[in-house]
Amino acid sequence: MQKLSEAAASGGRCVDFNDVESIKEGLKHFMIHVVGADPMYATKENWFYALSFLVRGQLSELYIRSARTQFDRDTKRIYYLSMEFLTGRSLLKQLYDLNILDGIRAALESLGQDIASMEELEFDAALGNGGLGRLAACLLDSMATHGYPGFGYGIRYAFGMFSQRIESGQQVEQPENWLRHGNPWEYPRPEVVYPVRFGGRILNFRDAAGAETCQWVDTDDVIAMAYDVPVSGYASATVSNLRLWTARATRDFDLNYFNQGNYIDAVRSKTSSENLSRVLYPADTTLMGQELRLKQEYFFVSASIQDILQRFKRTHATLDLLPERVSIQLNDTHPALSVAEMMRLLTDIHGYSWDRAWDLTRNTFSYTNHTLLPEALETWPIAMLESVLPRHLEIIYKINHAFLQGVKYSFPGDSGIQRRMSIVDDDSRRIRMAHLAIVGSHKVNGVAALHTDLMCSTIFADFHRMWPEKFVNVTNGVTPRRWLLQSNPGLSKLVTGRIGDAWIKDLSKLKDLESHIGDAAFLDEFVAIKAANKARLAQLIRTNFRVQANPDSMFDVQVKRIHEYKRQLLNILHVITRYNRLRDKNPVAAKPRTVIFAGKSAPGYYMAKLIIRLIHDVAEVVNNDPLVRDMIKVVFLPNYNVSSAEIIMPGCDLSEQISTAGTEASGTGNMKFALNGALTIGTLDGANIEIRDHVGAENFFEFGVTAEEAQDLRMQGYDPWQYYRRNPELTRVLDMIGQGFFSPGEPDRYRPIFDSLLKGGDHYLLLADYASYVSCQERVDTLFENKREWARKAALNVANMGNFSSDRTVHTYAKDVWNVKQITL
Repeated sequence: MQKLSEAAASGGRCVDFNDVESIKEGLKHFMIHVVGADPMYATKENWFYALSFLVRGQLSELYIRSARTQFDRDTKRIYYLSMEFLTGRSLLKQLYDLNILDGIRAALESLGQDIASMEELEFDAALGNGGLGRLAACLLDSMATHGYPGFGYGIRYAFGMFSQRIESGQQVEQPENWLRHGNPWEYPRPEVVYPVRFGGRILNFRDAAGAETCQWVDTDDVIAMAYDVPVSGYASATVSNLRLWTARATRDFDLNYFNQGNYIDAVRSKTSSENLSRVLYPADTTLMGQELRLKQEYFFVSASIQDILQRFKRTHATLDLLPERVSIQLNDTHPALSVAEMMRLLTDIHGYSWDRAWDLTRNTFSYTNHTLLPEALETWPIAMLESVLPRHLEIIYKINHAFLQGVKYSFPGDSGIQRRMSIVDDDSRRIRMAHLAIVGSHKVNGVAALHTDLMCSTIFADFHRMWPEKFVNVTNGVTPRRWLLQSNPGLSKLVTGRIGDAWIKDLSKLKDLESHIGDAAFLDEFVAIKAANKARLAQLIRTNFRVQANPDSMFDVQVKRIHEYKRQLLNILHVITRYNRLRDKNPVAAKPRTVIFAGKSAPGYYMAKLIIRLIHDVAEVVNNDPLVRDMIKVVFLPNYNVSSAEIIMPGCDLSEQISTAGTEASGTGNMKFALNGALTIGTLDGANIEIRDHVGAENFFEFGVTAEEAQDLRMQGYDPWQYYRRNPELTRVLDMIGQGFFSPGEPDRYRPIFDSLLKGGDHYLLLADYASYVSCQERVDTLFENKREWARKAALNVANMGNFSSDRTVHTYAKDVWNVKQITL
């Protein structure tokens, strides 16, 4: 792994990564021959690209070797379909993975450059938004690290979701132009293109042999073109691939329109086609936006399934062995149209009978569910599908008809079950994509033990009754390479110094740390590392946001997508309570704390954006009140991404995981914080339960109603007014929000929040959990005063996070879902 032969790009030059002079010569060669710049006058950007291309060549060599081995052995492959891959920056990851960081650092220093400045020049890849995309990136990393033949498919978004700015306390969305200087890690594949079809009409007839035949004609076509991004594994000879699709028009330019002076129509087709890969999750508040999102999902699905079948047919004369050699994982419902697309390709293009095609399809796909919220389960209007994808609507109807026949025979006498289980919702005239994914898959998994239990007992209870063997749990995990080794070098060095480096690929080895936690020298170093990480985070806050965060205060952090069920609002209710207590000179609150928020709201999500504005207005009051400002600070860090998370998480003392019990599928931020030595305050929701069980209930701050208690509360007729009237502190806090204390120039600004909690029924039970949450925060304050005991509990959290590695997640998928084996190169 220490040699790089770059015949194509560098005229046969070979770089020895154990030799600093060889690395320097390689960098200069790439500077001249690939970047096209003079090393004597090269900018930092030039050096970044020269280094990236040098490393990319090593990855390419390993990828080719991996791919050849997989084809030669005809191994079963995993194809992971996800609308998001939140990979973050790549440079430092690749240097760690290839074990060439020290040599590269020395070579750059001798050339007057440094690796830190190189890293800062790289943009985060804007290919995702939150936990869904970060999970996908972690799983690809783990597959490559452990030699699984994995391959990711996604979309090459030109502008990501959006770049978040804050103006007057309000979220403002701007294009995230991460590709403005190009992406040095990708390989354009102009030879890998597929047509993607929309609209048109269906011709059904019998061929000469009397067989039913279908043709989809008069369609509007778009071209999907591939870009490949190599995905390295840590200390592994396996390199996987992430294939991203970009949309191209079948006709880029209409010369007739141009010559007539109609310059807009001359490029209209190009603009319309390329919209499909411009933005992640285009706003769906209008019918046009909804149609664009549907087209985007099908564009991604169609190109990916066509490519999978094309790759398979390179080494197989037929598709008969598809389920034995291919496993396709659907990451949430966004790729659920894959089921209908596979059936279209198998029957219409490859000539398989319906029954045989269905057998191949059902045994190839598996589906991961990521939500328990019925409103978040994707559905599409039948009328829209009929217009955009008429052939697929026919196929879905046929799948549903056969499926409901089976339901009828399985549950005789149950008149309502067919309506509940149907893929077609006749009441709303919509197609239920989660139902399509379940029916079309051989395995369905939840992503935490509680989530899977609730999935099987609530939203998909009927499906579980029919196919109990189909449902499995695969708890999420995070890669320790990104989230400990790379983001927290101080702590990873301490861990390795005490127990060796086997934990990097087997996180269960962290358990060996427990024997060192009683060692005073170990705890002293642990505390010093946390202090240094907090100072780094305080510097980020001070430099970029001009807020003086005291590193000696508790850093209380909630960073995640802004959504009502994640309850950033409950956090701010506690902040206001704390503020009032400080103003009232209540000694209970007299402990310094810095409360840090970060996260994006969906552009059309009014209430989430209003919560962001409330956080800023509360911060404006609290941070500038001379009576309290040394005791509490509130900070909102805009444009939260992977790179900022790598600074925030190591610097956190208290991790806020406070979603309403029974709403969060799993969460992975909770795992990253605990792995970096934060204590968790949380409800018994998602993976919080498993984290508590592993680290010990005494090392976890638990509060709030359970999922069962939440359900009982609602069934009994939950009345938020009772909590408002009975708790004077809560009454005061809500009145301050509703009556304009934090927005005196616009007293009714936050009336919608007040009304949603009281008149709107408080759907996410903030008022029911408020007293428990505030009381739990008092226990947090008490423990934090005992620095030694806090550090001991934090270290125990680190030592007991071995179960929450994405390596374990991938091993579980491989055994229980994909039925694939590791490959040794």
